[in-house]
Amino acid sequence: MIGLPNLPGFQLHRGALDRDAQAALVAEVMARVEAAPFFRPVTRTGKPFSVEMTNLGPLGWVSDRGGYRYQPLHPESGRPWPDMPAVLLELWRRYGGSDAAPDACLVNLYREGAKMGLHQDRDEADFGQPVVSVSLGDTAVFRIGPAGGGSTATVRLESGDLCVLGGEARLARHGVDRVLGGSSTLVPGGGRLNLTLRRAAPADPA
Repeated sequence: MIGLPNLPGFQLHRGALDRDAQAALVAEVMARVEAAPFFRPVTRTGKPFSVEMTNLGPLGWVSDRGGYRYQPLHPESGRPWPDMPAVLLELWRRYGGSDAAPDACLVNLYREGAKMGLHQDRDEADFGQPVVSVSLGDTAVFRIGPAGGGSTATVRLESGDLCVLGGEARLARHGVDRVLGGSSTLVPGGGRLNLTLRRAAPADPA
């Protein structure tokens, strides 16, 4: 586990999934994508994202001119999101440190030239719940910095790596500067899959 000194609560677990486990997870995700195809959302101003997205679990994160939110249905098909693979629930339990189960898994597909600007995950009901992110496929140059502003740092996220944003780092600003195309052959058609597990709705009271 690696923690950036200026961001308590940020954890980087190298090789949380071995190659066989990565391949099995990619296959499970892509099978579910058949029922919930990737789509390209737009920002509030109508600008398209460079990544394609879909979701797994009871709730899915979407963006359009109406803003950012979680909803139970695919915005194009109107169908419920597919279930999460069991391995993702196990990774959340093992690394997230939360008794509440995740209810949303955002699946971002980075093809050539795709990136993600600095942002905060602020659309969830309880910031006491962590964000757990799994990288599959091409290596990403990940940028992260304190919630309140200031300098940022970069780290390369390789296939099978897992990040946790919790504690003081739960609202850290983070994004992807670029993806190193061709650094992996794991994802069909090339590129990177990022699976971000969150608890979007309030956790059930104990």
